[in-house]
Amino acid sequence: MPVDLSVKPEVTGFFDPATNTISYVVRDPASNACAIVDSVMDIDYAAGRITYDHAEQIIAFVRVKGLTVEWLIETHVHADHLSAAPYIQRQLGGRIGIGRNITVVQDTFGKVFNEGTEFQRDGSQFDRLFDDGDTYTVGQMTCTAIHTPGHTPACMTHVMGDAAFVGDTLFMPDGGSARADFPGGDAGQLWDSIQRVLALPAATRLFMCHDYGPNGRDIRWETTVADEAAHNIHLTGKTREEFVALRTARDATLAMPKLIIPSLQVNMRGGELPPADEDGNRFLKVPLNGL
Repeated sequence: MPVDLSVKPEVTGFFDPATNTISYVVRDPASNACAIVDSVMDIDYAAGRITYDHAEQIIAFVRVKGLTVEWLIETHVHADHLSAAPYIQRQLGGRIGIGRNITVVQDTFGKVFNEGTEFQRDGSQFDRLFDDGDTYTVGQMTCTAIHTPGHTPACMTHVMGDAAFVGDTLFMPDGGSARADFPGGDAGQLWDSIQRVLALPAATRLFMCHDYGPNGRDIRWETTVADEAAHNIHLTGKTREEFVALRTARDATLAMPKLIIPSLQVNMRGGELPPADEDGNRFLKVPLNGL
C-alpha cells in the first residue's frame, strides 16, 4: 500500500505499567487534530473497582496541547487490558473504530460469557468498523487500516503518515511476536500479517501496543520496518513453517492473561461495562471451563 513518508505525525506514548500497554496520541502535523490509539481503563480486579488514572493522563495532555480528538482507535479486542475509549469519548469527542471482524469476536465470546440475545453481535457498539484498505482522515492526514489477523481475527494495523500502529501483530525486535492461541488466532495468519507490515517502506515507524522489557532493558515501543526485518528474533532466518512451529510451541507454555475475563467482556462492548441490574449494580461473569 502507498505510504507517504513525508507526513510525520507527532506521536506521544503513554505507558501503563500495570498492563505493559502503550497508548498513543497521534497528532496530524498540519493541524491540531489527533487520534488516540489503544487507551487503557484501570481496574483493581480483586476489589472490583474501575478507575481512570491512565485515561486522565491522556485527557490532560490533549487539553493542554489544545488538540481535537477525531478518532479513538482500537487495534483489536484486547485480552490483557480494558479500553477507556468511551470514557475519553464522553469528555473529548471523537469516533471509536475497530476492525470489522469484531463481529467474529463478539459471536465467539458472547457464547463463552452466555450474554444472551440482548448482547448485539453486529459491532454496533462502535462508530466505525474498518475493512482491509479502508481510509479515514485525522485532520489533513489520510490514514489506512490494514487487516492483520493472527493474534485475533479483528486485528488491524493503522498507518498514519510514516507511522504504523501494529497492535499485537509484532513486538519490539528482541520481543518477537504475540501469541496466536486465542480463539480465532492462527500462527500462520500471524506470519502472513507480519509480512504485510514488513512490506511497508523500510523507514516506516512502527509503534507497539505492548513491551515487557526483555532481558531487563528499559521499556521501548518504537522501531522501524527495517529494524524488525533485520533483527526480530522470531522472524529473521525463518520460514513460515519454522515460525508457526516456534509460535505454537511457545504459546503452549503461556498462561492466560490475568485480565482476560474482564477485558473481553468490556472490550467486545466497545469499552462499556456490562449493563446494570435493576439495583444499578454491574457484574462480570466468570465462565467455568469456558476459556
